Amino acid sequence: MTDTALVVVDMLNPYRHQDAEQLTASVSEMIEPISELASRAREREDVALIYVNDNYGDFAASRDQIVQRALDGERPDLVKPIRPFSETMFLPKVRHSAFYSTALEYLLNRLGVKRVILAGQVTEQCILYSALDAYVRHFAIRVPPDAVAHIDAELGRAALRMMERNMRAELVPSPECLD
Repeated sequence: MTDTALVVVDMLNPYRHQDAEQLTASVSEMIEPISELASRAREREDVALIYVNDNYGDFAASRDQIVQRALDGERPDLVKPIRPFSETMFLPKVRHSAFYSTALEYLLNRLGVKRVILAGQVTEQCILYSALDAYVRHFAIRVPPDAVAHIDAELGRAALRMMERNMRAELVPSPECLD
C-alpha cells in the first residue's frame, strides 16, 4: 500500500496532430524533469507509478502497440526517455481526463492512494481535467510545473493557477514532488 501515486498522462504520443509543433516545443523542455521524476518514483516502494495514455480511438490497441506507435511517430526522442517498463501499471484512456471511463479511481483506492501527482501533457487540457476529477474524488493533488507540457503557454499558466486555486493543487518542482 502506498499513499502517493505519480500518474503520467499522455506521454506516449506520435505527435501527428494539428498542435504537435507547439506541444513538442514544450515537451522538449520538460522531458528531462518528467523522465527523472518517473525514474525516482520507479525506485520507491512507497510511490505507485501509473501511466494513463490516450488510445487514439483504437479500442483494440494494446499497451505495447500504443508505445510502439509513439516510438514510430514524429518525435521518438520525446518518447524513449519516458516509455514505461513492462512492470509499470498502464491504463488506456479515451478522453481528456485520466479518470474518465478508466479504472484509475478503483486502482488508486485499491492501492490506498491519498495523493496524486499529475505529470505529462497537455497542461491546459488533460492535466487540468484530470486534476478536477482527482479533486472531486477527494485526492490531494500535486503538479510539478516543470513536468507538464502545454500547447499554449498562457493557457498552461492559467490552468496551473486554476488547479492551485480551485482544486487546492500544490505546485511543486519535480525534484521535490516525491517529498
